[in-house]
Amino acid sequence: METKNKNIATFAEHLDKRYGKMGTESRTTFEIKAKSFAIGELIKAERKLAHLTQEQLADKIGAKKSFISRIENGHSDIQLSTLYKLIEFGLGRKINFTIQ
Repeated sequence: METKNKNIATFAEHLDKRYGKMGTESRTTFEIKAKSFAIGELIKAERKLAHLTQEQLADKIGAKKSFISRIENGHSDIQLSTLYKLIEFGLGRKINFTIQ
């Protein structure tokens, strides 16, 4: 028989407590920042797989190294056209979107 420890919160409960319920302004802000960070991590991983420095990737798309750094650190809200340019032209990969 399994008992549940009432002092242990699920991750979803932790997020609700810290950032508010889904749909609230503070939770939406958190979710946007989390997605930006995740996209930045994906770009960084792909850049490293392509054996490119941030400066080399920036040169390929006509940007500055600091811009690539901000994206990889989740500190830049990039447009879809920029994301496309980074992935397809800069890294030679294909991008697909799924909406759930």
